[in-house]
Amino acid sequence: MTTAPDIELEPQTENPLLALVRHEPLVFRSTMPREQFHRFVLSHPDLKIERDKYGTITIHPPMTFDSGYNEGEAFYALKHWSKTNDLGRAFSPSTSFDMPDGAEYKADGAWISMEKINRLSPEERKHIPVIVPDFVIEVRSETDRIGKLKKKMTDGWMANGVRLAGLIDPLREKVWIYRADGSVEELSGFDRVLSGEEVLPGFALNLADLKTL
Repeated sequence: MTTAPDIELEPQTENPLLALVRHEPLVFRSTMPREQFHRFVLSHPDLKIERDKYGTITIHPPMTFDSGYNEGEAFYALKHWSKTNDLGRAFSPSTSFDMPDGAEYKADGAWISMEKINRLSPEERKHIPVIVPDFVIEVRSETDRIGKLKKKMTDGWMANGVRLAGLIDPLREKVWIYRADGSVEELSGFDRVLSGEEVLPGFALNLADLKTL
């Protein structure tokens, strides 16, 4: 009877940045050039790393159980709608978008029209291109400060050309809808459906789905 050979397992080492942001965001300033920042983001695919136009970098904590569910529901609705037509493509929360003003953000769900996508070269698609989504969804998690999220919506997404955006706060059951004309609509209660209006015709997110876990 033969015995199986001993197998040495590689020691599991934790990303040191993950240890720093386990309970709250890590925020710092940096002057690293765009290409260097892209390499930094791509070398840490397990982390949500963003920076604003002033060079302030935020590394976010991991998603909690409930927040991960809510984010998944929002993205699923967007992805499902996108698969029913060929108007554009939906992008997951791990996708980074390079803004014209130098900021770089990730959304909990984003959609880009085929007209914009077709302008990208094959080489640009292999990297983090300068492109602005037409539509974004942000879902507040337990570690998010609502004031910072609102600022991201106005000074980040909308200022760079997003046509329609929704900020969803499951903690207080509130929604803010941001439109390209500069208007912001605040809604209370999750007994409603979030519409894609003329930007995403036919899209509907039933907000009640975000509190059924």
